[in-house]
Amino acid sequence: MEEKTYLKWYNKVGYGTGDIAGNVVYAFLSSFVMIYLTNTVGLNSGIVGTLIAVSKLFDGVTDIFFGTMIDRTKSKMGKARPWMFYGFFGCAVTLFGVFAIPTSLGKTAQYAWFFIAYTLLNAVFYTANNIAYAALTSLVTKNSKERVQMGSFRFMFSFGTNLVIQSVTVGAVEMFGGGAAAWRTIAFIYCIIGIITNTLAVFSVKELSDEELKDDSVAGEEDDKLSFKQTIKLLFSNKYFSMICVIYILQQLRASMVNVGIFFMTYVLLNKNLFGVFSWANNIPLIIALAVTPALVSKMKGMYKLNKYSYMLATVCRLMVAVAGYLGSVPLMLLFTVLTSLGEGPWQGDIPRILMYVSSAVNTLPVL
Repeated sequence: MEEKTYLKWYNKVGYGTGDIAGNVVYAFLSSFVMIYLTNTVGLNSGIVGTLIAVSKLFDGVTDIFFGTMIDRTKSKMGKARPWMFYGFFGCAVTLFGVFAIPTSLGKTAQYAWFFIAYTLLNAVFYTANNIAYAALTSLVTKNSKERVQMGSFRFMFSFGTNLVIQSVTVGAVEMFGGGAAAWRTIAFIYCIIGIITNTLAVFSVKELSDEELKDDSVAGEEDDKLSFKQTIKLLFSNKYFSMICVIYILQQLRASMVNVGIFFMTYVLLNKNLFGVFSWANNIPLIIALAVTPALVSKMKGMYKLNKYSYMLATVCRLMVAVAGYLGSVPLMLLFTVLTSLGEGPWQGDIPRILMYVSSAVNTLPVL
């Protein structure tokens, strides 16, 4: 029996544009905040790195908090859409704040300004917006295929936005004259783009009523009665949650290495414009891999073998990128970066299905 469909193609595409908004924040912040703070504002990279690490501790707490708050929200817009919509205005203000540190302030005040703006952005507004955005896939349709398709559109917009941000930002800052004023201008432009695309994503879909969604969860009504403390206990007693935590930590370690690429291009390869070139070598193969993954899954009769062998390829090629970097060969680094991304693509494309599986496992947990 075929599942009921809830969404048109434009609902799925519109939803996917939310990752344009998410990545004008994430890609811009993660790729360029450090070089802006050190080269333009003149802050110490060690102190900045410590402040970022401390801020991440708050992020770990607020993730659970906002997930609980969204689950308990009842409004005309639904549970998740209000948090996604209003949360991004906070993202825009604080993102601009991070890249608008007054150069006239003393160093201590500049560190404080950065820490407050960064923590509010990363641990509060971006967390609220992004968790709500992810939750929408299970709130606007009960069709499993549509949920995976929504996730696939997300990732395609995500990689595409990363590509654009990492390719054009350095040149755009130079075009506006460089310096603090140029970074403020670029941040303002990205904030406006983010507000527009986030709003489009919010109003491209409509959440189903509680009555329609109740069939998806055996413990639906009882879940609403769980306390914050009970919710945390449930999470940490779930092996799937633990597995996804480990994967997330490894992803963050990898992302941390990738995000210092601008320093490597500037001070080791002595050409900061190479950052955009490597972004193309990283993101275009990922998008291509996403497009061909369904055909490869069919040919290999499942995701397991495809993920296993493709990620083995990615691991070997990632090591070869490091070897090529040691040898100082940019063409070889680009070649192995392309091969790495092709290997990582199927796994990235399978993330929506993985998240759906974890979500299902969480929903069937017994109530305390």
